[in-house]
Amino acid sequence: MIYIITHKRVKLPKLDKYLPLQVGSSLHEHLDYLTDDTGDNISEKNPNYCELTGLYWIWKNTKDDYKGLVHYRRYFGKSDFSSSFEQIYSYDELKGFLQDHDLVTSYVANFKQNAHDEIMIHCCTEEIFGKLRASVAKCSPEYLSDFDKFFNQNKAVLFNMMFCRGDLFDEYCQWLFTILFNLEPQVDLSSLNAYQQRLYGFLSERLLNIWILHKELKVKHLPIVNTEMPMKGKIANYRRRITNQIFYTLKK
Repeated sequence: MIYIITHKRVKLPKLDKYLPLQVGSSLHEHLDYLTDDTGDNISEKNPNYCELTGLYWIWKNTKDDYKGLVHYRRYFGKSDFSSSFEQIYSYDELKGFLQDHDLVTSYVANFKQNAHDEIMIHCCTEEIFGKLRASVAKCSPEYLSDFDKFFNQNKAVLFNMMFCRGDLFDEYCQWLFTILFNLEPQVDLSSLNAYQQRLYGFLSERLLNIWILHKELKVKHLPIVNTEMPMKGKIANYRRRITNQIFYTLKK
């Protein structure tokens, strides 16, 4: 099953085995979708965990052979320049990629600076970053060299989007939430602005890369169909990916 993470009522693609999942549902009026406040859940953490409250719910409350997470406006698709539901890959098409790959995720983004400096600009502080690294060292010390390797280069997959076998999905969630739950009590979010307080969603984007790197997974990177971004924004985003890599290469 592929779960479409949303916090609001939206137009949805009519695709088999795609289900909308309302996140932060314990804090808001329920929509007529699946909600992340049933069973074993962390729905109340949504302001800081973003789509991860949905990720956690999928992990703890489903037993699908294959599991996927996409967003109400972002889907795995056939072109970065399309907004059409017709360009979204079906469940069976995504499953087909797993014949030769371990995991489906988004395209690789390029930063102007290394991943450490990028996250400092984006959402983090050196104090929080140090505590994140210490949490990885405590919970999964064998990942520490991969942590350092990732943050010293300039590429990443973002959006927390993935599709893979259910057992691999669950394995990732076990690893991820062990680290985040170790980190959370050590972090004071009051020093961050409202955007930065979505911290754990941002950190997990980077942690997914570290997990992939450590496990040496064979990954299928796909374009993202953004159903709400105008064409002008799509072109600007694509141009930025190219110019960022040129800037980073020339700066080295």
